[in-house]
Amino acid sequence: MLTVDFDRLRVGPDTAAIDIGAGQGRHSFEMFRRGADVIAFDQSESDMSDVGEMFDAMIAEKQVPASAKARAEVGDALHLPYGDDSFDVVLMSEILEHVPADDAAIAEMVRVLKPGGRAAVTVPRYWPEKVCWALSDEYHEVEGGHVRIYRASELASKLTAAGLTVTGTGHAHALHAPYWWIKCAVGVDNERNPLVRGYHQLLVWDMMKAPALTRTAERMLNPVIGKSVILYLEKPL
Repeated sequence: MLTVDFDRLRVGPDTAAIDIGAGQGRHSFEMFRRGADVIAFDQSESDMSDVGEMFDAMIAEKQVPASAKARAEVGDALHLPYGDDSFDVVLMSEILEHVPADDAAIAEMVRVLKPGGRAAVTVPRYWPEKVCWALSDEYHEVEGGHVRIYRASELASKLTAAGLTVTGTGHAHALHAPYWWIKCAVGVDNERNPLVRGYHQLLVWDMMKAPALTRTAERMLNPVIGKSVILYLEKPL
């Protein structure tokens, strides 16, 4: 399940890319498949161990070009262990809403991006996220949970102030917004609820089969209820 359009970011062979806050690695894996030189970066040692194993499996199964490189590294997004102007592409997907010092994280992202480089930043969209917060304190009041809700204009202003130019925006995962509203309404840990189970089965079916019906529905609904907002950016030369 990809949030970002990697064609728009022009990710391909020899692209030096970093996925900051990589989590389970879904975006890192896609960049690796495209032939990039990828670093999956996250503070979770267990997640990065799993991602590293998946990189090895992708190589063994010949899912990536021979020239592609990938590694998983553990660290702090506020103190990236890389030099200035190191990457052609920087991705921060669904991470800034978890970071109290978001301005510092943005500054580090900009620092390691090359002049002329591309970036994508995604966060939960304002109004679908607002519904979740209204329905459930448990949804966000957990360790490592969401500490803020962004308006797209607010996030764009922060990124522009840090030295980036916004080149485009988008929305994604419209079908996931109602799922989280249901979970927040019945209890975020109530996996046995029939509505939660039924909707989850729908999402799994959609991800595995990608049927035309749900893919078309999501494309049409993304501008209206897409759960994530994406900002595409460049660092001026």
